[in-house]
Amino acid sequence: MNARIVVRGPRRVARTCLALCLSILCVGCAIIPVSGVAGAGMVRSKVARQEAPPIDSPAVAAVVDGNTAFALDLYRALYSPRENLMLSPHSISVALAMTLAGARDETESQMADTLHHYGVPQTELHAAFNALDAALSATSNGEKVTLRLANAVWGQQDIPFQEAYLDTLAAHYGAGMRVADFAQSAKARDVINKWVSDETMERIEELLPPDAITKEVSLVLANAVYLQAAWQHPFRETATREGTFTRPNSSEVRAPMMTHIAPFGYAERHGAQAVELPYAGGDLSMVVLLPPEGAFEAYAGGLDAVSLAGLLGALEPMLVQVTMPRFAFESASELKKPLIGLGMQDAFTMRADFSGIDGTRELFIDQVYHQAAITVDEGGTEAAAGSAVVVNRKGPAFDAAVRLDRPFVVVVRHIETGAILFLGHVVDPTT
Repeated sequence: MNARIVVRGPRRVARTCLALCLSILCVGCAIIPVSGVAGAGMVRSKVARQEAPPIDSPAVAAVVDGNTAFALDLYRALYSPRENLMLSPHSISVALAMTLAGARDETESQMADTLHHYGVPQTELHAAFNALDAALSATSNGEKVTLRLANAVWGQQDIPFQEAYLDTLAAHYGAGMRVADFAQSAKARDVINKWVSDETMERIEELLPPDAITKEVSLVLANAVYLQAAWQHPFRETATREGTFTRPNSSEVRAPMMTHIAPFGYAERHGAQAVELPYAGGDLSMVVLLPPEGAFEAYAGGLDAVSLAGLLGALEPMLVQVTMPRFAFESASELKKPLIGLGMQDAFTMRADFSGIDGTRELFIDQVYHQAAITVDEGGTEAAAGSAVVVNRKGPAFDAAVRLDRPFVVVVRHIETGAILFLGHVVDPTT
């Protein structure tokens, strides 16, 4: 069965009629009221979340390898030696995988290639993400390590959604379709940002910027990750001293430097050092890579899955003295351009095919937003991330698009003779 499920907004249909329509149409789904949501409630498939397949299954291993390759592709695309950068590749991969569930034909192929999932069919891919989610969630032990993972989807009221798509969201991502009215853009944005803020313990408070939601939006798919983890071998605060940190441009800054001697995993290859700092419980760790002196830009800008796997595979336990700065910062990224550059072109254009979501070819991805925050000190790490895929409905078909959002030249001419009456350029339209 590939039914289409339509949710009518409360402004257009009386509540009694709404209830009747939903009881007829939602054979495989349920409507659940959601307080505070800009819409009528939630459309959730009656399909229960499936028991995750074994974590050692080939599909899970392939998804992890693909996520790692995509993570490093995206890191290189966003890399800049001029500012700090932090990403949650897992969060981005999950949000895009939920979107991929509705992609078809060339759009699906391009997304799968960009995400390095071309070896895993969709029938196995989403089950593998479910297994990975279960394995990661099991690392939380309450007192020393907390890892929270959450997914949510908001769909525009009155748009038909495919029952099979809702089944996939429910079975593998534990997510229902929250009904929204994106014409109330500020309210819808506030609702989504609050959900992300709540799921990340208020570390990511404004994932969607003011212009992210418009009346053209049809769907927003979000993922949130929150981690709070104590070191297995905590640094002593009394050992922290002010020290010098050298930036890539050779300038120096003073920073509190933590120092500790403990058994850590250590490796050295081609002049680069790697040290693995485990968190309490031993399920999670932070691996720090130190490029050769003076070679940060070349090393970080060229880091790939092969070189990373080589260092990780060479880690051996030994007594290591680690000196590192305390740090805390946030990163915000809009991922449309890098994802297009990595090969996901059609998904962002009028050629997009997300017919698996609503049965039409009218949807395309407008933007992918991501934010991550991290704090590292003597006790451990607190980190959080949010990702949102904003899906719009296509307007009238056109052959080309021009967006004048950067300096441009102006020519006023007489068409018949070609005479130029005015010539100039605009670099700041506000002056």
